[in-house]
Amino acid sequence: MSRARHTISVALFVSSLYLSLYLELLPLPPVIQKDIIPVLPFWALVSLGAWLLFRLGWGMLTFRDTPEAYAELMEEIKLAKADLRTKGVDVD
Repeated sequence: MSRARHTISVALFVSSLYLSLYLELLPLPPVIQKDIIPVLPFWALVSLGAWLLFRLGWGMLTFRDTPEAYAELMEEIKLAKADLRTKGVDVD
């Protein structure tokens, strides 16, 4: 539960900080206040998406296909099919 509390507290802190900036409770120069602060959530969303796409691409680039893992996966599939057949499910 501590990780959930930590995540919620960080999210509340960031959202309250953004809200105080957006509502002009913290003084900033007018250029930053009118041009940057309103688009900050969209920038954060795009940055998160770019980071996730990078992580996905990096994971695909460094993925190692091993014959042992393939054989283990095929054995697990055979076991799962046999188990489903015993329960009366058509798997083919």
